[in-house]
Amino acid sequence: MKITVKLFAYFRDNRFKITELEISDTTTVGDIVDAYDIARDEVGVLMINSRHTEFEIVPKEGDVLAIFPVVGGG
Repeated sequence: MKITVKLFAYFRDNRFKITELEISDTTTVGDIVDAYDIARDEVGVLMINSRHTEFEIVPKEGDVLAIFPVVGGG
């Protein structure tokens, strides 16, 4: 099945902004994060179709996964 993956901020460095991805029926959000070599502890927000999600969730056909880094500052 196909989903859309969007990366934000420095996660885009040497990667992409938006891409379509072919995944299996058992692929989790965490598997996708791992496949792009993004450290899970650097992920601040995960969203599927503009709703918060978790690493264990399996996306569905046509979903849009957005991956945001932790934001620092003060």
